[in-house]
Amino acid sequence: MHTEILKIIEGGLSKDFKKVHNYSKLLADKLAKDGDEKMAKLILRAIENGPATTVVMDELLTTPVDQESRLSIVDISRPLSGRTPVILPQLIENKIDDFINVVKHQSELIKNGIETTNTLLLYGKPGCGKTTVAQYISDKTGLPLVVARFDAIVSSLLGNTAKNIRKIFDFADNKPCILFLDEFDAIAKARDDQYELGELKRVINSLLQNIDAFASHNILIAATNHPELLDKAIWRRFNTVIEIGAPQEAEVSQLIKVFTAGFKTDFIDDERRHDKLVKLLTGKSPSDIKGIINNAKAHTIINGRETLAYEDLLVELFEFTNHGDLSIEKLVEFLNDNGIPQVAIAERMKISIRQVRNFLNKNI
Repeated sequence: MHTEILKIIEGGLSKDFKKVHNYSKLLADKLAKDGDEKMAKLILRAIENGPATTVVMDELLTTPVDQESRLSIVDISRPLSGRTPVILPQLIENKIDDFINVVKHQSELIKNGIETTNTLLLYGKPGCGKTTVAQYISDKTGLPLVVARFDAIVSSLLGNTAKNIRKIFDFADNKPCILFLDEFDAIAKARDDQYELGELKRVINSLLQNIDAFASHNILIAATNHPELLDKAIWRRFNTVIEIGAPQEAEVSQLIKVFTAGFKTDFIDDERRHDKLVKLLTGKSPSDIKGIINNAKAHTIINGRETLAYEDLLVELFEFTNHGDLSIEKLVEFLNDNGIPQVAIAERMKISIRQVRNFLNKNI
């Protein structure tokens, strides 16, 4: 018990709030086992509802800046409840939940002599949810997300880039937060890239050193759209690596329901139309699906309609997929192929039924 008290004092003097938090939980556990449950509950209540989070958020308001441009090199995202849920394949969701549980049970692991590195690398195509996963972990752990801004980090003066990297890690160190390095490949490129300058290779070496020092007692998440560009040594720094791919049919079905929530539709309860939409949207990223549905919802509101219609989504999907080759003739054919009656097509496109038939007859 005396050890925990000393560690809490050390953490307080050094402003290591994470250390204070972890050893306070260990102290509460010991007090509870010794029968002093009242004091244990008071300690737990103090660290969970006390001013620590407020203090940290106040500290996070003063963010580091690039010396050359004077731009902030990090953004701060507060944890929120009730954010749009993450929809992923079950195995991927399980791996993310495992990572969250390790973070949440850090003090118990320390108590049992288990040292863990809380590092997570997310990779996959743009728009598939890597940033959303990082926000989800922030929400579930209650820890603010410190997001590195690589547009400001990578200075025209490469010496400043190394300094900016150091500033970010120093800023996030010893604060209860999650450091999130998005678009990680911007500074973590392979050192054997023949097109990179020697100075940039030294930047990468500096990055690796900072990761090693930071990850031993903090939480680090990185994300990249281009895993093939990462230096081989980068992969070894992350004890959890997850590929976030495009959603499959089961996830697309859930995404449609989430993104249309609160709207009356004519396709959610219509199995044929719902299944058709799922098949048409499979292969699109969650970001793309959300954009298509939001555009359809906007047109529904603007046109004063009460129902978000199946054909509204089809029109938006067609325009998204064929933005470089739009034509009424092709749109009419697309709507017809996906079960929209000719009369409804004419009304939706504001053309005559004769024109609809003429367009369709050309392709017979």
